[in-house]
Amino acid sequence: MSIIKYPLWLLYRIWFYILVAIPIIVLFPLLIISIAKEQWYPYFFKLARIWSKFILIGMGFGYKIKRDQTPDPNKSYMFVANHTSMADIMLMLVAVKNPFVFVGKQELTKIPLFGFFYKRTCILVDRSSAKSRQAVFLRAQRRLKQGVSICIFPEGGVPEEHIILDNFKDGAFRLAINHQIPVVPITFYDNKKRFSYTFFSGSPGKMRAKIHKFIPTAGLTTTDTKTLNKDVRTLILEELNAGIKNKKKLP
Repeated sequence: MSIIKYPLWLLYRIWFYILVAIPIIVLFPLLIISIAKEQWYPYFFKLARIWSKFILIGMGFGYKIKRDQTPDPNKSYMFVANHTSMADIMLMLVAVKNPFVFVGKQELTKIPLFGFFYKRTCILVDRSSAKSRQAVFLRAQRRLKQGVSICIFPEGGVPEEHIILDNFKDGAFRLAINHQIPVVPITFYDNKKRFSYTFFSGSPGKMRAKIHKFIPTAGLTTTDTKTLNKDVRTLILEELNAGIKNKKKLP
């Protein structure tokens, strides 16, 4: 049986990259126009959401979003979620309607086509460079002043397969406190099972996300960063553990 699975997994991975490329090629002129000026970013964001839905549907992922609270379209937020899959970017774009900018690693700029737009629309960070990390704060500040939200996967990378949720870096929470914007915790339940970074894995199926109640930062100072970090991580970890227990109870 495994002999059959490996070729199917290979084709499934190839199909994913084909789906990533098709909308970019079709929408290329509109995408180029939408990134010509920073103030046009909301138009790019709308196109990115179309791109994301195309990929998720094409991969056979029936996504479902539960919202305990809905973001105000006229406010900025710090969106944070657990990171386990190549599809996390797509599900985040589908789950959140407010235009936001990803803070992400530079390595993704090497992906053909996708990397071209990723480099020009996201805030890139080299985690090994203190200068790069400082530049993130300055760029994020500028985007927040433009009314755009920020999205960070606070684990700082994708954890090992056996790790449910890695430790969180402080950057997202320090940024949220510095700019006094609410933190919006989001849990991705199924992304690791559906399409993890393990090459020979994945399958179509349900892909769920939950947007939790916002955590305000009004009145907090940078001395509260660690506490905020811990509170958000605990919330997401408990939600993931509850999801695992509920699955075990199913017949």
